[in-house]
Amino acid sequence: MVLDHYNPSFHTHKKSKNLSLKNTNTIRIYLFKFSKVFIVIIFQLVIIQYIYQSSSKPPSSIHQDTTQQIPTPESDDRCKHGTVYVYDLPAKFNQDLLDNCADLDPWHSRCKAVSNHGLGPMAAGLSSTVPENLSPAWYWTDMFAGEVLYHSRMLRHACRTTDPDTATAFYIPFYAGLAVGRYLFTNHSVQERDASCAELLKWVGGQAPWRRMRGADHFIMLGRMTWDFRRSRDGDWGSGFIYMAQMEHVLRLGVERDPWDPLEISVPYPTGFHPRSDRELVQWMEYVRTVNRTSRFAFVGGKRQMKGDFRTILQEQCRDEPGSCRMVDCSGMRCYDGTSEIMEAFVASEFCLQPRGDAHTRRSTFDCMLAGSIPVFFWKRSIYNQYEWFLGDEPDRFSVFIDRRAVRNGTTSIRKVLESLSRDEVRRKREKVISLMPKFVYKSGEDGIAKDAFDFAIDGVLRRLHKR
Repeated sequence: MVLDHYNPSFHTHKKSKNLSLKNTNTIRIYLFKFSKVFIVIIFQLVIIQYIYQSSSKPPSSIHQDTTQQIPTPESDDRCKHGTVYVYDLPAKFNQDLLDNCADLDPWHSRCKAVSNHGLGPMAAGLSSTVPENLSPAWYWTDMFAGEVLYHSRMLRHACRTTDPDTATAFYIPFYAGLAVGRYLFTNHSVQERDASCAELLKWVGGQAPWRRMRGADHFIMLGRMTWDFRRSRDGDWGSGFIYMAQMEHVLRLGVERDPWDPLEISVPYPTGFHPRSDRELVQWMEYVRTVNRTSRFAFVGGKRQMKGDFRTILQEQCRDEPGSCRMVDCSGMRCYDGTSEIMEAFVASEFCLQPRGDAHTRRSTFDCMLAGSIPVFFWKRSIYNQYEWFLGDEPDRFSVFIDRRAVRNGTTSIRKVLESLSRDEVRRKREKVISLMPKFVYKSGEDGIAKDAFDFAIDGVLRRLHKR
């Protein structure tokens, strides 16, 4: 009976169906397991990649923050405020001064100072202070070489035009500081001090662009402080260049301005660091942010042979605080051509003392800030109403002011004032100093898009003259 009911085809179909279902389920199980393993592997790879990237970045977000501090052009149209025409002056007003550089100073040759388009000779002996790969970006740049540096850069500027009819601004590449400087320190007549300046204005005054607006769309860079060109009486110091009639409307860039003269713009003194790329600038900014500073403050300067010399007082306070203060004595000509000790002192110090120099400002202020050190001023005019295009109009954010009279009469200790500042306040001031660095450094290369001090100066000139 059982055999009679046996249907071979029925059982074969059933067996095949069961086998198919079994295989399908097995495949599904394997696929499910494989997908889980695949997801786990992908997840692990993501974690490994994240860990690798995190470990390859500097600690915290230094690189990111520093990059954000590098100013870049607002748009591709760099010349939206117009173009600049550069006068091709007779050689006696610029190139001849460089060719006769040995005669620019009565005591020693100035040929090194004006060499290399104003950058000067390459620096040496900075290996203990400067990262090795940045050494080629350092020069012994003279504090009064700005005229040569600006002329060289202006000839390569993106907004330079060779058509005076289309220009917004006209640049006069006269090396007034070099021309006048020959006669400042010896017994020369006012006629000798003024001769080159008067001759230059006579030449420029005969040009068609000058007659168009009587020089109101012209500008010049003065490599010395404004006071060297402001002789109002024959018996006084300097040249009378600024007071000559044809200078009445000319815009003037200079390393120190008269705060009450609206036609003067103060630009940063050239420092020794001239980065060849944005990357080098960023690296230096990161370096001075994290370097170990072993001194509370530093003073770099020499005594002056005068009664009540304030620099002498600062040297004495520094010597009295050997555990807190680091000093470089620049008496005589010791620091004239640069020394590695200056940057070593600033890099190793939290603060740097900045009394007035021959005028109210000092090149040392920018050397100090370049090292990431916080400047301490004793005269308001050393920083207030100066360098607003580059440092802003709130000096208290990146500096400390101590009244010199309180230091002079002994009622104020510089060390105690600086030690009273909280760690957070010091950190904020240093960060502000570092953030300003791209605006007061002069580049030597064209690698990158970041603006430097020269770019900000010319942008400001074009913007101002465009409004006229």
